[in-house]
Formats: sequence, C-alpha cells, structure tokens
Amino acid sequence: MSYSDFLGETPLIAGMMRLHDHPDLCRPADLAAWIEQRLDEGVDTFDHADIYGDGECERLFGDALAAAPALRDRLRIITKTGIVPAHRDSSGWHTKHYRAEADHVTGAIDASLARLRVEQVDTFLIHRPDPLLEADALLACLERAVSAGKIRHIGVSNFLPEQWRWLKQNTGLPLVCNQSELSLSHTAPLFDGTLEAHLCDGLRWLAWSPLAGGTLPDALPAPLLEAVRAETGLCETGLAIAWLRQIPGAPIPVLGSLRADRMQAALKGSKARLPRPLWFALLEAMRKMPVA
Repeated sequence: MSYSDFLGETPLIAGMMRLHDHPDLCRPADLAAWIEQRLDEGVDTFDHADIYGDGECERLFGDALAAAPALRDRLRIITKTGIVPAHRDSSGWHTKHYRAEADHVTGAIDASLARLRVEQVDTFLIHRPDPLLEADALLACLERAVSAGKIRHIGVSNFLPEQWRWLKQNTGLPLVCNQSELSLSHTAPLFDGTLEAHLCDGLRWLAWSPLAGGTLPDALPAPLLEAVRAETGLCETGLAIAWLRQIPGAPIPVLGSLRADRMQAALKGSKARLPRPLWFALLEAMRKMPVA
C-alpha cells in the first residue's frame, strides 16, 4: 500500500464535531438514516474526536450504529485524542492542556471504542503535538493497539513536518495522514514547504475548515464569483472543494457541515476541475495580492 493513497478516492470526510448541536440527528434511527444517505452518496469516512461534545458525538454515533448494525461494515471511522479542555481538567488548575502520555492514549482508545460501539476504528490520530511527548512510550502503546486490532492505522493532527518525523523515527508503523487546516483562506502551507513535506513523507492531508470558514461570498469580488458560477456551475461550497482537491496529493476535505445540501454541493465540487488560471485567480482574490 502507498500511504499517500490512504483512503483512496474518498471525495470528502464527514466531520462530526457539531453532531450534538443537531437535535434532528440525535435520535439513533434518524442519525442512522443520515449515515446511510451519506454512504449511498459515496461518503464513507466519518471524523470524530474524544473532545467533540465531550464524547457525546461519539456516543450518538455509536447509538446509531447499534440501531443499524449493518452500517458498521460500510464505513470508516477516524477519531483522535490529546486535548484536555479546561473544564475537564481534574487537577484543580483548570487549564487546557495536551496529553499524549501512553496511559492516557490507551484509555482514550478504549473509551472511544466503547462510545462508538465498535471493535476497531480505522484511524486513530494524536490531536495536537504535545511538547512533553515521550515518543517511545506513546508509540509503543499505539503499536499494541494496532496488534490488538483496536485501531487499523495511526496518524497525527495539526503536526508540523519535524514533529511528525520525530514520531516516524520512533516506530515501525507508518503514519498515514496529518489532519490540519487548509483552504482558500489558509494557503500558507502551500508556500512554506508543508505541502511538499506531506508528499515526500507519504502522509495524506486531511484538510479541516476547507470552506474557508464560510468567508468566500464576502471575500471574493462579486463579479468574479458570478463569473465563476456561470462558467463552472459551482456554488461557493463546491468551488472551495474543487480548488482544494486540485492540489497535488488531493487533500481530502473534512467537512464540518452536516447539512445534506452542503454535503451534496461539496461532492459536486470534488468531481470538478478548475482551469489553472481560474485556480490562481481565486488564490489572488483571497490573498488580496497578485501571484509573485
């Protein structure tokens, strides 16, 4: 397997961070129906983390899978650990902090599996680089989890190249992905060597906040946006996804919206290819400066 091909042709990932904010999806049968609709559309990967809704998002998803067990074999789950919000700090200091200690990660894997009601997650990520990280101990616990069949792949989130390379140096397991920010409104990683580091090291880029935080309609000049719509037939959502997917390595957008119409627009964009001059015109417009 080429790890740069991790997730293959998956067009986008459904980000479940806001699941608990959708009352219409909080009943197991309703969420199961929503998951099945996404699967039928070709979206088979769902992104979680133990801090999303303080674990509630994983629990809701697990309840849906328990209500419709046949869905389990049709989907892939990504989840993460490593961030402790201030309100969950039991030390008395009430400080947001990172935890990548082996015992914390081992417990987090088991807790996520229990909430999700699955025996294995496809990919487990360390959510943020921890400056107190002890790489040997962390990777030993991840290797044990892979050997036990609890997780299939390991990856990282929000890591810089030298941070993920330090991990890779300490394990025989491949790191398959890095989940970090990339969009039309966050393009610095395309020009500082971060993109090339992903490609050289074979990490698939899972791009969070791919819709530029919903800023496209206000950030792009109206005449340009209208001309692009007329030429491509894409709305702002589809346009943002088409622009992103054209980057070498085909970064996979992690879409935060759970609205069916937004996801369908993103899927349409994932199948489109923009003319190269238009790709750069959008870049120039968002950066408010000409290409050098």
